[in-house]
Amino acid sequence: MSIKKALVSVRKNGSSHSGRLLSDRKWLIPFFASLLVFLTLFSSATFGVFTSSYGGEQVPFDIASYSRLEDSSGYFVESDLKKWFDRSRYSELEPPRLAYLISGTKGDSQRMMRTLQAVYHPRNQYILHLDLEAPPRERLMLGGYVKNDPTFQEVGNVRVMAQSNLVTYKGPTMFACTLQAIAIMLRESVEWDWFINLSASDYPLVTQDDLLHVFSNLSRNLNFIEHTQLTGWKLNSRAKPIIVDPGLYSSKKSDLYFTTQRRSLPTSFKLFTGSAWVMLTRSFLEYCIMGWENLPRTILMYYTNFISSPEGYFHTVICNAEEFQNTAIGHDLHYIAWDSPPKQHPISLTMKDFDKMVKSNAPFARKFARDDPVLDKIDKEILNRTGRFAPGAWCIGGSDNGSDPCSLRGNYSVFRPGPGAQRLQELLRALLSDEFRKKQCS
Repeated sequence: MSIKKALVSVRKNGSSHSGRLLSDRKWLIPFFASLLVFLTLFSSATFGVFTSSYGGEQVPFDIASYSRLEDSSGYFVESDLKKWFDRSRYSELEPPRLAYLISGTKGDSQRMMRTLQAVYHPRNQYILHLDLEAPPRERLMLGGYVKNDPTFQEVGNVRVMAQSNLVTYKGPTMFACTLQAIAIMLRESVEWDWFINLSASDYPLVTQDDLLHVFSNLSRNLNFIEHTQLTGWKLNSRAKPIIVDPGLYSSKKSDLYFTTQRRSLPTSFKLFTGSAWVMLTRSFLEYCIMGWENLPRTILMYYTNFISSPEGYFHTVICNAEEFQNTAIGHDLHYIAWDSPPKQHPISLTMKDFDKMVKSNAPFARKFARDDPVLDKIDKEILNRTGRFAPGAWCIGGSDNGSDPCSLRGNYSVFRPGPGAQRLQELLRALLSDEFRKKQCS
Protein backbone atom coordinates (compact mmCIF):
# COMPACT_ATOMS: atom_id res chain seq x y z
CA MET A 1 0.00 0.00 0.00
CA SER A 2 2.82 2.35 0.84
CA ILE A 3 4.53 1.54 -2.48
CA LYS A 4 1.36 2.30 -4.40
CA LYS A 5 0.97 5.62 -2.58
CA ALA A 6 4.56 6.46 -3.39
CA LEU A 7 4.07 5.78 -7.09
CA VAL A 8 0.94 7.89 -7.13
CA SER A 9 2.80 10.68 -5.35
CA VAL A 10 5.70 10.55 -7.84
CA ARG A 11 3.30 10.59 -10.77
CA LYS A 12 1.48 13.61 -9.35
CA ASN A 13 4.67 15.49 -8.54
CA GLY A 14 6.15 14.69 -11.93
CA SER A 15 3.12 15.86 -13.81
CA SER A 16 2.94 19.08 -11.79
CA HIS A 17 6.67 19.78 -12.29
CA SER A 18 6.45 19.20 -16.03
CA GLY A 19 3.43 21.46 -16.09
CA ARG A 20 5.45 24.19 -14.45
CA LEU A 21 8.27 23.71 -16.98
CA LEU A 22 5.92 23.95 -19.92
CA SER A 23 4.10 26.93 -18.44
CA ASP A 24 7.34 28.86 -17.76
CA ARG A 25 8.66 29.65 -21.24
CA LYS A 26 11.03 32.50 -20.43
CA TRP A 27 13.98 30.23 -21.10
CA LEU A 28 12.93 29.61 -24.70
CA ILE A 29 14.05 33.01 -26.06
CA PRO A 30 17.68 32.91 -24.84
CA PHE A 31 17.87 29.23 -25.72
CA PHE A 32 16.86 29.73 -29.36
CA ALA A 33 19.00 32.88 -29.61
CA SER A 34 22.03 30.92 -28.42
CA LEU A 35 21.15 28.10 -30.81
CA LEU A 36 20.90 30.58 -33.72
CA VAL A 37 24.28 32.13 -32.90
CA PHE A 38 25.84 28.68 -32.62
CA LEU A 39 24.41 27.54 -35.97
CA THR A 40 25.59 30.77 -37.62
CA LEU A 41 29.13 30.41 -36.30
CA PHE A 42 29.19 26.73 -37.13
CA SER A 43 28.01 27.40 -40.70
CA SER A 44 30.58 30.16 -41.13
CA ALA A 45 33.34 27.93 -39.84
CA THR A 46 32.20 25.04 -42.03
CA PHE A 47 31.96 27.30 -45.07
CA GLY A 48 35.40 28.71 -44.33
CA VAL A 49 36.89 25.25 -44.04
CA PHE A 50 35.45 24.03 -47.30
CA THR A 51 36.09 27.18 -49.31
CA SER A 52 39.62 27.77 -48.04
CA SER A 53 40.74 24.47 -49.51
CA TYR A 54 39.64 25.62 -52.94
CA GLY A 55 40.22 29.37 -52.76
CA GLY A 56 43.85 29.04 -51.79
CA GLU A 57 44.27 32.69 -50.63
CA GLN A 58 41.12 33.08 -48.55
CA VAL A 59 41.69 34.09 -44.91
CA PRO A 60 39.64 32.22 -42.22
CA PHE A 61 36.89 34.32 -40.71
CA ASP A 62 38.55 34.70 -37.30
CA ILE A 63 42.09 35.46 -38.46
CA ALA A 64 43.55 38.78 -39.69
CA SER A 65 47.26 38.83 -40.45
CA TYR A 66 49.26 42.05 -39.97
CA SER A 67 52.61 40.50 -40.78
CA ARG A 68 53.28 42.98 -43.62
CA LEU A 69 52.79 46.69 -43.02
CA GLU A 70 51.97 47.49 -46.62
CA ASP A 71 49.16 44.95 -46.64
CA SER A 72 47.54 46.27 -43.47
CA SER A 73 46.39 49.64 -44.85
CA GLY A 74 43.15 48.15 -46.08
CA TYR A 75 42.09 47.36 -42.51
CA PHE A 76 41.96 51.02 -41.49
CA VAL A 77 39.13 53.43 -42.27
CA GLU A 78 41.51 56.28 -43.23
CA SER A 79 42.65 54.46 -46.36
CA ASP A 80 39.04 53.88 -47.41
CA LEU A 81 38.29 57.58 -47.01
CA LYS A 82 41.23 58.53 -49.20
CA LYS A 83 40.07 56.10 -51.91
CA TRP A 84 36.54 57.48 -51.71
CA PHE A 85 37.76 61.04 -52.13
CA ASP A 86 39.82 60.01 -55.15
CA ARG A 87 36.87 58.26 -56.76
CA SER A 88 34.53 61.18 -56.07
CA ARG A 89 36.59 63.59 -58.16
CA TYR A 90 35.39 63.92 -61.69
CA SER A 91 37.62 63.67 -64.73
CA GLU A 92 40.39 66.24 -65.00
CA LEU A 93 40.13 65.99 -68.77
CA GLU A 94 37.30 68.53 -68.58
CA PRO A 95 37.95 72.25 -68.24
CA PRO A 96 38.09 73.34 -64.59
CA ARG A 97 35.26 74.76 -62.54
CA LEU A 98 35.61 77.30 -59.74
CA ALA A 99 33.64 77.71 -56.53
CA TYR A 100 33.31 81.28 -55.25
CA LEU A 101 32.33 82.64 -51.86
CA ILE A 102 31.44 86.35 -51.96
CA SER A 103 30.87 87.82 -48.51
CA GLY A 104 29.69 91.18 -47.24
CA THR A 105 28.19 93.06 -44.33
CA LYS A 106 25.70 95.86 -43.76
CA GLY A 107 25.28 98.00 -46.90
CA ASP A 108 27.26 95.62 -49.14
CA SER A 109 24.47 93.90 -51.10
CA GLN A 110 24.83 96.06 -54.23
CA ARG A 111 28.63 95.75 -54.17
CA MET A 112 28.30 91.98 -53.84
CA MET A 113 26.02 91.90 -56.88
CA ARG A 114 28.50 93.91 -58.93
CA THR A 115 31.37 91.59 -57.99
CA LEU A 116 29.20 88.54 -58.71
CA GLN A 117 28.29 89.78 -62.17
CA ALA A 118 31.93 90.59 -62.94
CA VAL A 119 33.12 87.06 -62.05
CA TYR A 120 30.07 85.13 -63.26
CA HIS A 121 30.40 82.13 -65.57
CA PRO A 122 27.90 79.28 -66.00
CA ARG A 123 30.60 76.67 -65.33
CA ASN A 124 31.27 77.94 -61.83
CA GLN A 125 29.46 77.75 -58.47
CA TYR A 126 28.71 80.79 -56.29
CA ILE A 127 27.66 81.30 -52.68
CA LEU A 128 26.78 84.71 -51.26
CA HIS A 129 26.89 85.45 -47.53
CA LEU A 130 25.62 88.70 -46.05
CA ASP A 131 26.45 88.64 -42.35
CA LEU A 132 24.06 89.13 -39.45
CA GLU A 133 24.93 92.81 -39.06
CA ALA A 134 23.01 93.51 -42.27
CA PRO A 135 19.30 94.18 -41.64
CA PRO A 136 16.79 91.49 -42.65
CA ARG A 137 15.44 93.69 -45.40
CA GLU A 138 18.83 93.87 -47.11
CA ARG A 139 19.27 90.09 -46.91
CA LEU A 140 15.81 89.60 -48.40
CA MET A 141 16.65 91.97 -51.23
CA LEU A 142 19.83 90.03 -51.97
CA GLY A 143 17.95 86.73 -52.04
CA GLY A 144 15.22 88.23 -54.20
CA TYR A 145 17.73 89.52 -56.72
CA VAL A 146 19.27 86.07 -57.17
CA LYS A 147 15.90 84.34 -57.24
CA ASN A 148 14.47 86.66 -59.90
CA ASP A 149 17.50 86.73 -62.20
CA PRO A 150 16.61 84.62 -65.27
CA THR A 151 20.17 83.42 -65.87
CA PHE A 152 20.69 82.36 -62.26
CA GLN A 153 17.30 80.62 -62.31
CA GLU A 154 18.03 78.59 -65.43
CA VAL A 155 21.66 77.68 -64.68
CA GLY A 156 21.10 77.19 -60.94
CA ASN A 157 24.67 77.90 -59.83
CA VAL A 158 24.16 80.87 -57.48
CA ARG A 159 23.08 80.38 -53.87
CA VAL A 160 22.49 82.77 -50.99
CA MET A 161 23.21 81.45 -47.51
CA ALA A 162 19.90 81.65 -45.64
CA GLN A 163 21.67 81.27 -42.31
CA SER A 164 23.46 84.56 -41.76
CA ASN A 165 26.38 84.39 -39.34
CA LEU A 166 27.76 87.09 -37.10
CA VAL A 167 31.28 87.76 -38.38
CA THR A 168 33.92 89.51 -36.29
CA TYR A 169 36.87 91.06 -38.06
CA LYS A 170 40.06 89.05 -37.34
CA GLY A 171 38.05 86.54 -35.32
CA PRO A 172 37.40 82.81 -35.79
CA THR A 173 33.81 83.52 -36.82
CA MET A 174 35.19 84.83 -40.10
CA PHE A 175 36.83 81.58 -41.18
CA ALA A 176 34.04 79.54 -39.55
CA CYS A 177 31.73 81.16 -42.09
CA THR A 178 34.20 80.27 -44.84
CA LEU A 179 34.29 76.64 -43.70
CA GLN A 180 30.49 76.53 -43.69
CA ALA A 181 30.35 77.79 -47.27
CA ILE A 182 32.95 75.21 -48.33
CA ALA A 183 30.96 72.43 -46.67
CA ILE A 184 27.85 73.53 -48.58
CA MET A 185 29.81 73.56 -51.83
CA LEU A 186 31.14 70.05 -51.19
CA ARG A 187 27.65 68.77 -50.47
CA GLU A 188 25.83 70.52 -53.29
CA SER A 189 28.25 70.04 -56.19
CA VAL A 190 31.02 67.57 -56.98
CA GLU A 191 32.13 69.36 -60.09
CA TRP A 192 34.53 72.08 -59.01
CA ASP A 193 38.30 72.17 -58.69
CA TRP A 194 39.29 75.36 -56.83
CA PHE A 195 37.65 77.49 -54.15
CA ILE A 196 38.10 81.29 -54.16
CA ASN A 197 36.94 83.64 -51.41
CA LEU A 198 36.17 87.26 -52.23
CA SER A 199 34.61 90.14 -50.34
CA ALA A 200 32.33 92.88 -51.56
CA SER A 201 35.38 95.16 -51.86
CA ASP A 202 37.18 92.78 -54.29
CA TYR A 203 37.05 92.99 -58.08
CA PRO A 204 38.50 90.91 -60.93
CA LEU A 205 41.28 92.10 -63.24
CA VAL A 206 40.75 89.29 -65.79
CA THR A 207 37.67 87.72 -67.34
CA GLN A 208 36.50 84.28 -66.29
CA ASP A 209 37.39 83.04 -69.78
CA ASP A 210 40.96 84.22 -69.12
CA LEU A 211 41.06 82.53 -65.73
CA LEU A 212 39.48 79.22 -66.80
CA HIS A 213 41.60 79.03 -69.95
CA VAL A 214 44.87 79.47 -68.05
CA PHE A 215 43.92 77.07 -65.27
CA SER A 216 42.86 74.45 -67.83
CA ASN A 217 46.56 73.90 -68.47
CA LEU A 218 47.52 73.83 -64.80
CA SER A 219 47.85 70.94 -62.38
CA ARG A 220 44.75 70.80 -60.19
CA ASN A 221 46.63 69.99 -57.01
CA LEU A 222 48.13 73.50 -56.60
CA ASN A 223 46.94 75.69 -53.72
CA PHE A 224 47.50 79.43 -53.98
CA ILE A 225 47.92 80.71 -50.46
CA GLU A 226 50.36 83.46 -49.50
CA HIS A 227 52.14 82.26 -46.36
CA THR A 228 55.18 82.57 -44.15
CA GLN A 229 56.23 80.89 -40.92
CA LEU A 230 55.22 82.84 -37.82
CA THR A 231 58.42 83.81 -36.00
CA GLY A 232 59.95 86.58 -33.89
CA TRP A 233 57.82 89.27 -32.30
CA LYS A 234 54.75 88.23 -34.32
CA LEU A 235 54.92 84.77 -32.77
CA ASN A 236 54.75 86.21 -29.25
CA SER A 237 52.19 88.89 -30.04
CA ARG A 238 49.79 86.62 -31.94
CA ALA A 239 50.26 83.09 -30.64
CA LYS A 240 50.54 83.65 -26.89
CA PRO A 241 47.55 85.96 -26.25
CA ILE A 242 44.16 84.29 -25.84
CA ILE A 243 41.23 86.12 -27.43
CA VAL A 244 37.49 85.57 -27.24
CA ASP A 245 35.25 86.25 -30.24
CA PRO A 246 31.85 87.52 -29.03
CA GLY A 247 30.38 86.40 -32.34
CA LEU A 248 30.57 82.82 -31.06
CA TYR A 249 27.87 83.41 -28.46
CA SER A 250 26.40 86.90 -28.93
CA SER A 251 23.77 88.13 -31.37
CA LYS A 252 25.25 91.63 -31.49
CA LYS A 253 28.52 92.57 -33.14
CA SER A 254 31.40 93.73 -30.95
CA ASP A 255 35.18 93.70 -31.01
CA LEU A 256 37.41 90.84 -29.90
CA TYR A 257 38.60 91.00 -26.33
CA PHE A 258 41.76 89.64 -24.75
CA THR A 259 41.93 87.48 -21.64
CA THR A 260 44.56 88.04 -18.98
CA GLN A 261 45.97 84.54 -19.45
CA ARG A 262 48.65 83.65 -22.00
CA ARG A 263 49.48 80.26 -23.44
CA SER A 264 52.62 78.45 -24.46
CA LEU A 265 53.52 77.84 -28.07
CA PRO A 266 52.47 74.56 -29.71
CA THR A 267 55.10 71.86 -30.12
CA SER A 268 53.25 69.38 -32.36
CA PHE A 269 52.90 71.77 -35.32
CA LYS A 270 54.47 74.96 -36.64
CA LEU A 271 52.50 78.17 -37.00
CA PHE A 272 52.17 79.98 -40.33
CA THR A 273 50.48 83.22 -41.31
CA GLY A 274 49.62 85.08 -44.50
CA SER A 275 46.80 86.52 -46.56
CA ALA A 276 43.20 85.60 -45.79
CA TRP A 277 42.42 85.50 -49.53
CA VAL A 278 43.06 82.09 -51.06
CA MET A 279 42.50 79.82 -54.03
CA LEU A 280 42.43 76.28 -52.65
CA THR A 281 41.91 72.88 -54.25
CA ARG A 282 38.91 70.68 -53.62
CA SER A 283 41.11 67.83 -52.39
CA PHE A 284 42.76 70.02 -49.73
CA LEU A 285 39.42 71.36 -48.56
CA GLU A 286 37.99 67.84 -48.35
CA TYR A 287 40.92 67.09 -46.08
CA CYS A 288 40.11 70.14 -43.92
CA ILE A 289 36.36 69.46 -43.71
CA MET A 290 36.17 65.65 -43.75
CA GLY A 291 39.82 64.71 -43.28
CA TRP A 292 41.02 61.27 -42.29
CA GLU A 293 43.56 62.77 -39.84
CA ASN A 294 42.85 64.81 -36.74
CA LEU A 295 45.34 67.58 -37.64
CA PRO A 296 42.81 69.94 -39.30
CA ARG A 297 40.45 69.69 -36.31
CA THR A 298 43.26 70.11 -33.79
CA ILE A 299 44.45 73.26 -35.54
CA LEU A 300 40.86 74.48 -35.87
CA MET A 301 40.37 74.26 -32.10
CA TYR A 302 43.72 75.99 -31.53
CA TYR A 303 42.74 78.92 -33.77
CA THR A 304 39.40 79.42 -32.00
CA ASN A 305 41.17 81.73 -29.52
CA PHE A 306 43.78 83.12 -31.91
CA ILE A 307 43.89 86.71 -33.13
CA SER A 308 43.71 87.07 -36.94
CA SER A 309 42.83 83.39 -37.26
CA PRO A 310 41.62 83.80 -40.91
CA GLU A 311 45.24 84.65 -41.72
CA GLY A 312 46.61 81.47 -40.19
CA TYR A 313 44.27 78.48 -40.20
CA PHE A 314 44.58 77.19 -43.77
CA HIS A 315 48.23 78.24 -43.85
CA THR A 316 49.12 76.23 -40.76
CA VAL A 317 47.16 73.17 -41.89
CA ILE A 318 48.67 73.00 -45.37
CA CYS A 319 52.26 73.50 -44.22
CA ASN A 320 51.98 70.85 -41.48
CA ALA A 321 50.19 68.23 -43.59
CA GLU A 322 52.82 66.14 -45.36
CA GLU A 323 50.43 65.25 -48.16
CA PHE A 324 49.83 68.90 -49.11
CA GLN A 325 53.04 70.76 -48.19
CA ASN A 326 54.42 70.67 -51.73
CA THR A 327 51.18 71.95 -53.23
CA ALA A 328 51.32 75.39 -51.56
CA ILE A 329 52.15 78.34 -53.83
CA GLY A 330 52.93 81.48 -51.84
CA HIS A 331 50.66 84.01 -53.55
CA ASP A 332 47.07 85.08 -52.93
CA LEU A 333 46.44 86.09 -56.59
CA HIS A 334 45.48 89.61 -55.46
CA TYR A 335 46.92 93.04 -56.00
CA ILE A 336 46.83 94.81 -52.61
CA ALA A 337 48.48 98.14 -51.80
CA TRP A 338 49.70 98.94 -48.28
CA ASP A 339 50.96 101.98 -46.47
CA SER A 340 54.58 102.06 -45.32
CA PRO A 341 54.71 100.88 -42.62
CA PRO A 342 51.55 98.79 -43.16
CA LYS A 343 48.43 99.77 -41.24
CA GLN A 344 45.57 97.55 -40.15
CA HIS A 345 43.76 97.87 -43.48
CA PRO A 346 45.13 98.15 -47.05
CA ILE A 347 44.90 101.30 -49.14
CA SER A 348 41.66 101.82 -51.07
CA LEU A 349 42.51 101.58 -54.76
CA THR A 350 41.67 104.46 -57.12
CA MET A 351 42.42 105.65 -60.64
CA LYS A 352 46.05 106.34 -59.78
CA ASP A 353 46.53 102.64 -59.01
CA PHE A 354 45.11 101.34 -62.30
CA ASP A 355 48.41 100.84 -64.14
CA LYS A 356 50.01 99.16 -61.11
CA MET A 357 47.07 96.77 -60.86
CA VAL A 358 47.37 95.75 -64.49
CA LYS A 359 51.16 95.37 -64.37
CA SER A 360 50.90 93.12 -61.29
CA ASN A 361 49.37 90.42 -63.53
CA ALA A 362 47.13 89.41 -60.60
CA PRO A 363 43.63 88.16 -61.46
CA PHE A 364 42.00 90.05 -58.53
CA ALA A 365 42.50 93.29 -56.61
CA ARG A 366 41.28 94.81 -53.36
CA LYS A 367 40.10 96.87 -51.75
CA PHE A 368 37.81 99.25 -53.61
CA ALA A 369 35.48 101.87 -52.23
CA ARG A 370 31.83 101.58 -53.16
CA ASP A 371 31.24 102.65 -56.80
CA ASP A 372 34.72 104.12 -57.20
CA PRO A 373 35.26 105.33 -60.82
CA VAL A 374 38.19 102.94 -61.23
CA LEU A 375 35.68 100.05 -61.25
CA ASP A 376 34.04 101.51 -64.35
CA LYS A 377 37.47 101.78 -65.97
CA ILE A 378 38.16 98.09 -65.20
CA ASP A 379 34.76 97.14 -66.66
CA LYS A 380 35.42 99.06 -69.86
CA GLU A 381 39.12 98.48 -70.56
CA ILE A 382 39.77 95.04 -69.01
CA LEU A 383 36.51 93.09 -68.76
CA ASN A 384 34.74 94.63 -71.79
CA ARG A 385 31.63 94.61 -69.66
CA THR A 386 28.73 96.59 -71.07
CA GLY A 387 25.81 94.50 -69.79
CA ARG A 388 25.17 92.56 -66.62
CA PHE A 389 28.05 90.11 -67.02
CA ALA A 390 31.62 90.28 -68.23
CA PRO A 391 31.15 88.58 -71.62
CA GLY A 392 32.84 85.35 -72.63
CA ALA A 393 32.58 82.73 -75.34
CA TRP A 394 29.42 81.42 -73.63
CA CYS A 395 27.61 84.66 -74.53
CA ILE A 396 26.36 84.14 -78.09
CA GLY A 397 23.57 86.70 -78.26
CA GLY A 398 23.67 89.93 -80.18
CA SER A 399 24.53 93.30 -78.67
CA ASP A 400 22.55 95.43 -81.09
CA ASN A 401 20.36 98.16 -79.62
CA GLY A 402 22.01 97.68 -76.24
CA SER A 403 20.81 94.08 -75.80
CA ASP A 404 22.68 91.73 -73.45
CA PRO A 405 24.84 89.22 -75.41
CA CYS A 406 24.83 86.87 -72.40
CA SER A 407 21.05 86.53 -72.50
CA LEU A 408 21.66 83.73 -75.03
CA ARG A 409 24.09 81.08 -73.79
CA GLY A 410 26.30 78.74 -75.77
CA ASN A 411 28.85 76.06 -74.88
CA TYR A 412 30.16 76.61 -71.35
CA SER A 413 33.35 74.63 -72.07
CA VAL A 414 34.58 76.99 -74.78
CA PHE A 415 36.69 79.99 -73.75
CA ARG A 416 37.77 83.14 -75.53
CA PRO A 417 40.92 84.30 -73.72
CA GLY A 418 42.17 87.84 -74.09
CA PRO A 419 45.11 89.95 -72.86
CA GLY A 420 44.27 89.05 -69.27
CA ALA A 421 45.17 85.42 -69.96
CA GLN A 422 48.63 86.44 -71.14
CA ARG A 423 49.23 88.52 -68.03
CA LEU A 424 48.08 85.70 -65.77
CA GLN A 425 50.33 83.20 -67.56
CA GLU A 426 53.32 85.46 -66.91
CA LEU A 427 52.48 85.54 -63.20
CA LEU A 428 52.11 81.77 -63.01
CA ARG A 429 55.40 81.16 -64.80
CA ALA A 430 57.13 83.10 -62.04
CA LEU A 431 55.16 81.42 -59.24
CA LEU A 432 55.78 77.90 -60.55
CA SER A 433 59.51 78.35 -61.06
CA ASP A 434 61.79 76.06 -59.06
CA GLU A 435 63.43 79.04 -57.37
CA PHE A 436 60.11 80.34 -56.07
CA ARG A 437 58.58 76.98 -55.08
CA LYS A 438 61.53 75.80 -53.01
CA LYS A 439 60.79 78.62 -50.53
CA GLN A 440 57.27 77.37 -49.77
CA CYS A 441 56.29 76.24 -46.25
CA SER A 442 59.78 77.06 -44.96
